[in-house]
Order: sequence, then structure tokens, then C-alpha cells
Amino acid sequence: MVRMMSAFGVPYFLAVFAVTAVVGLVTSWVDRKVTARVQARVGPPWFQPFADFVKLLGKETLVPEGSRQKGFLVAPLLALVGVSLGAAALVSGGVLGKEGFIGDIVVVLYLLTIPSAALILGAASTGNPMASVGASREMKLILAYELPFLIVVLTAVYKAQAGFMIDKIVDYQAQNGAFIWSISGVIGFIVAILCIQGKLGLVPFDAPEAEQELMGGVLTEYSGVPLALFKLSKAMMLSVLTVFLAVIFFGGMQFKGIDILWSILKYLVPVVLVVLIRNTNPRLRIDQIMKLFWGPLTVLALIALLLARFNL
Repeated sequence: MVRMMSAFGVPYFLAVFAVTAVVGLVTSWVDRKVTARVQARVGPPWFQPFADFVKLLGKETLVPEGSRQKGFLVAPLLALVGVSLGAAALVSGGVLGKEGFIGDIVVVLYLLTIPSAALILGAASTGNPMASVGASREMKLILAYELPFLIVVLTAVYKAQAGFMIDKIVDYQAQNGAFIWSISGVIGFIVAILCIQGKLGLVPFDAPEAEQELMGGVLTEYSGVPLALFKLSKAMMLSVLTVFLAVIFFGGMQFKGIDILWSILKYLVPVVLVVLIRNTNPRLRIDQIMKLFWGPLTVLALIALLLARFNL
């Protein structure tokens, strides 16, 4: 990870981190505001996520007795660094249009898995039974959604003949039209938006936290600064995964002239869809989640890949 930071350049990495953190917190406000409207409430002011984050930073950090302290305290930092590096790699090729390297999209996928792995590490380090159940569910959730998500990404790579290079996928869509306007693109987008719902641990795929059952599950024992870092990482993940969808299915994002409005729309549409799904579905059991991802969604992803073979 240190080498990757050096490769991007520390100023660039810090700039991307700062922008992603701000955009992520603003996006979490959009999430809460749309949720409030769905539930016929007013919702919080725009600065509420920032106030909540600062408030958590001022809270005392409690370390459970009998926990593995190193794993418990390192996990939130690991999650934050993982999503920040993923954002840096994604923005470089998908937004700024810089030439990537062979396999850079694979690196992004790997980096965006680190926050989930960090949750497992942190929860398993607490020694709390509820957190351990949450960690077990988080592991199963990763195994469930990663398969169809990877197939959907392979569909975009196959159509663009890009060799896993993000900038090439964006260039192909600029010349031939966004993937979302094809049959395989529509199917792939539906699968991807549900997989992202799982990556974010949102309803109906929030079994690892399940506050009514596990009192917060993977985050049960976290407080203060570590909890603030996990919350920030989740907000940033929502932002980064939304940009990832824009890159894969909508042809990337440009911030020049009228393209600014189009890029904002590309960003907001997936966010609103994620929020609506979260507020209109009940929580699924972990076995139901695995059957859904390994069954219908994997089949749909394979159909999208097959249709891409015929350029549909």
C-alpha cells in the first residue's frame, strides 16, 4: 500500500482522499434525506454527517477487555486506506483519463474488498459473540456478491477489449456509446447495483450488522475514533462504488462544460436507486442472500456476458 501511495504521489493521494471523504459524507446526507422523504420526514440538514463524524472523533475509544488490541485498532485504518487507494486508482483512469496499467481495474476491485476484510478482522478481534457472528456473515456476504460482480465487470472488459485498463473502457464508450444503452449493459447494471448494495452492507443485505438481531454485529464494540473511521470508510465506499458504476456503464465522468451536469446525473441516479432499494425491501437472511447471489444474479451476470459475446 505504501508503494501504491508513492506511485500515485502523496499530494495526489491526499487530494483524492479529501475530495472522496467530503463527497462521501455529502452522499450519505443524500441517502438520509431521500430516506426521510420516503418515510414522510424532513430529514437532517446537509452538514449532519460532518457533525456526526466530528462528534465521534471526540468520543472516548473503548477497547474491549480480552480483545486483540492490534487487530481491533488497525482494522478501521486499514479500511480507510483501502477505500482511499481504490478511489485514487479509479479517479486516475475513470475521471482524469490518465493512462492506466494492465490490470488496474483488478487492483481497484481488490482494494475495494479491503474495507469488508477489515470489518471481519476488527469484529473477530473483539472477542464479542455478536461481533463474531457478524464477522461470519460478512465473510459469507463477500463470497456471495463477488462472483456475479466480477462476471459483470468482465462483461464490460470483454465488450471494450480493454485488457482490464480503466481508461480504455472509458475511451471505448466515448467512441461507441455507453454500455448502459445495450441489453447486456442493462442486465449488468441491475446485477451490479445489487452487488454494490451488498458491498455497502445495506438493506436487504445488512445481515452482518443487523441491529435488531446482533446489536450492530461487526461494529458492536466500536466507539470513538475507530467507529468514526469505519463510518467514514462506508460513506467513501458509497461514493467510490457509485463512480465505479459511472465508469463501467455510463462512460466515465468529465467535468468540462455541459458534461458537468451529465456527470452529476450519472452519479446521483445510482445513489438514489441504492437508497430506494434500501427503503423498500426487508432484510434477507444470510442463506437467502447467498442463494440470491449465487443463483439468479449469477445467472443474469452470465447472460450479460453471453450477450456481450454477440455485441448486444
